[in-house]
Amino acid sequence: MTVLAGKRVLLVVSGGIAAYKTLDLIRRLRERAAEVRCVLTAGGAQFVTPLSLSALSGNPVHRALFSLTEESEMGHIELSRAADLVVIAPASADILAKMAQGRADDLATTVLLATDKPVLAAPAMNVRMWEHPATRANIETLAARGLRMVGPNEGDMACGEFGFGRMAEPEEILAAIEGFFGAEARLSGHRALVTSGPTFEPIDPVRYLANRSSGRQGHAIAQALARLGAETTLVTGPTRLADPAGLTVVHIETAEEMLAASQAALPVDVAVCAAAVSDWRVATPNEQKLKKNGGAPPRLELATTPDILASLAGAGNARPRLVIGFAAETENLVAHAQAKREKKGCDWILANDVGAGTDTFGGAENQVHLIEAGGVSAWPRMTKEAVAERLALRIADHLAAEGAPAGGGAP
Repeated sequence: MTVLAGKRVLLVVSGGIAAYKTLDLIRRLRERAAEVRCVLTAGGAQFVTPLSLSALSGNPVHRALFSLTEESEMGHIELSRAADLVVIAPASADILAKMAQGRADDLATTVLLATDKPVLAAPAMNVRMWEHPATRANIETLAARGLRMVGPNEGDMACGEFGFGRMAEPEEILAAIEGFFGAEARLSGHRALVTSGPTFEPIDPVRYLANRSSGRQGHAIAQALARLGAETTLVTGPTRLADPAGLTVVHIETAEEMLAASQAALPVDVAVCAAAVSDWRVATPNEQKLKKNGGAPPRLELATTPDILASLAGAGNARPRLVIGFAAETENLVAHAQAKREKKGCDWILANDVGAGTDTFGGAENQVHLIEAGGVSAWPRMTKEAVAERLALRIADHLAAEGAPAGGGAP
């Protein structure tokens, strides 16, 4: 019995040469006993036939919004609700734009607007289309609404160009679907700690030292671990994000408060330090608001903040079995991250570029390198939610292979 047995997947096939890959995806889903229904757009029908989709899925293919036969058998509202997960593969620039605008001018977009189920998209388009500000804005809008994404990947394109925009391979999309449906089991019985957001280090009662972190990546990781069944504690600095459901959230402001809350959450099996902790604090914050008074700027004596990642990695018998840090760098990304992993004593480091123009801090997407003792893995640029899903599954695989007892603490 697979995790997909009996699960209902509604597959929306939009226009793009990558549509041919959906035939393999359907075959893999059916091999795992999933029920698959397909919605084929007019553009998608230029690349794959309804007969092919129907033969592989074992169900009629839905195409027309105003088909009397289809509406009497399974109307677009029922079609949008009679699924456990909606998958768009390929997700063209056009259908993503229509989703962002809330348009409903064909069966596919009407189903997507009417559905109350989670939606997973596998984008596929020319690299220039993927990088266009309009697409970037659409992706950010959709991510904020909860759209999950897998890919796109970097590589050669049918148009002869090279870059990000290739649809994720069928096995990658399948893994994302299995990850979604495997939420109840993979990390059941395990405990996780995630730090997120910035820290605020006070200068006086109204000013503070901080950074541009939005907390989106850390919050997404906490949610992904909780979906996989982990008992998760999220320790977060000030953000504009809502508290995720289904986990324990501890709000802090300073690095010292974050360290204390993290230590209080021990023992755990895995700790992910995704927070962008301020490196310095004002040694003695002013008790009253500092005034200009036409004079010279005040001199601030700075002190270092506690090193939360190193503290958790060196926590002795209370050390989590897996300690993961982030390295936000603006140059020499991999080299600096490798040095940080050695210095902090953690197991993994996720290195990401936060330099000017990357839009990593505050943006909807991230591109990371996973650095372990055994080497470096470059992940494609993807939404922060997709990074979180991939990391959570990687953590589950690691703990399962390790085979140590669940519950936290040293084995």
